[in-house]
Amino acid sequence: MLNRFLFSKIDNSQLIIFRVFFGILVSLECYGAILTGWVRRTLIEPKFTFNFIGFDWLQPLPGFGMYYYFFAMGTLGVLISLGYKYRFAIISFTVMWTCVYLMQKTSYNNHYYLLVLISLIMCFLPAHRSYSIDAKRNPHLQSNSMLTYVRWAIIFQLIIVYTYASIAKLYGDWLDFGIVRVLMLNKASYPIIGGLLQEPFLHKIIGISGILFDLLIVPALLWKPTRKIAFFASIFFHLFNSIVFQIGIFPYLALAFTVFFFEPETIRKIFFKKKKPYLLQKLEVPKYKNILFILGGLYFLVQLALPVRHHFIKDDVLWTEEGHRLSWRMMLRSRSGSLKFKVVNKETGEKTTIKNEDYLTKKQLRRIGGYPDFIWQFAQRLKKEYAAKGEQIEVYAVNSRVSINGKPYRPFIDPKVDLAHVKWNYFWHNEWIYPSPGSEKH
Repeated sequence: MLNRFLFSKIDNSQLIIFRVFFGILVSLECYGAILTGWVRRTLIEPKFTFNFIGFDWLQPLPGFGMYYYFFAMGTLGVLISLGYKYRFAIISFTVMWTCVYLMQKTSYNNHYYLLVLISLIMCFLPAHRSYSIDAKRNPHLQSNSMLTYVRWAIIFQLIIVYTYASIAKLYGDWLDFGIVRVLMLNKASYPIIGGLLQEPFLHKIIGISGILFDLLIVPALLWKPTRKIAFFASIFFHLFNSIVFQIGIFPYLALAFTVFFFEPETIRKIFFKKKKPYLLQKLEVPKYKNILFILGGLYFLVQLALPVRHHFIKDDVLWTEEGHRLSWRMMLRSRSGSLKFKVVNKETGEKTTIKNEDYLTKKQLRRIGGYPDFIWQFAQRLKKEYAAKGEQIEVYAVNSRVSINGKPYRPFIDPKVDLAHVKWNYFWHNEWIYPSPGSEKH
């Protein structure tokens, strides 16, 4: 039964049109990052970027190098869409986009991570076997069919994303709609809808529909009687997110995924009317079946494990941020913080208070006070900078205070801990973060 579920041959129109959409969207994302100034603000103007810890060797290219880098990625997106040198294009894009994702987190966004995962999956899928330049140049590639596991690989990934996103919203500040109100505060200046977005009744609608949509959208799209309703609900939901939150291509990528939920024949008739149909659902178990089960099983096991890892880390992830990323915890909190860094010369005992604005961009300044990994990394940066001048120093975070979801500011980092010489704990709690309010007196 499992073989029939994963290895029946079906029409490949879903995968082909998704390849086209995907290529267009990633090219728009990359070209748009240049035109909107995102590349300049995030990767060129900063003196240094806050990379994922452990990937310090991934640094932006000097000068205007990152403009060329993003232009190259945008061009790879065009090649993906056209199906030209597809394997080279999708693998190159996956590597390059993953490097960008890991080299900075000041502008962290869940859809950047989703792009990493979908690009990785697409590296292994036969998305260039029809309506592609590759297939036109090499007729041996041409095929109107694919195995059903191709479709289910994407759907399984979406089930994980949406389900965890829904479960993560089941906490106090979302259930009382407080965080929705906070998220809408800076939307008041929007034309026409700005005032409406401040209304408590709309906060309740957004809060409840956010949980229900994430939980039910995939099952509703899979079940034929509710599929059309779910599709139109998806259009409304994602366009609303696009307009209100302005989160780039993510809403449109989410809509592109819906092609995998409609019958292949329906997709063929809409997008490829001249394409020969593949109607026979023939079972074809590939020779690489065992490898597919092992690699696919490991991949999805990791995807299932990452979002729950914060339950095994001391204290509340909402406070510590430990285990937050890679977990589909989307639009769940608003953080703000403040602190000063005190540098102490180990030989002379001389103390210096660092002016954060001398080192950081405006966006980095908004991050540095509220995120422990940013705080630790900045301390390491100061340590290296002073070491280059022949000085051995200690670094302390002084007057560190954080507010979560608009609540009162609370002490955040232990000012007695030398952050320049404490190691970052990748997998467990960093004890120099003060306990969350109510968990333990400090």
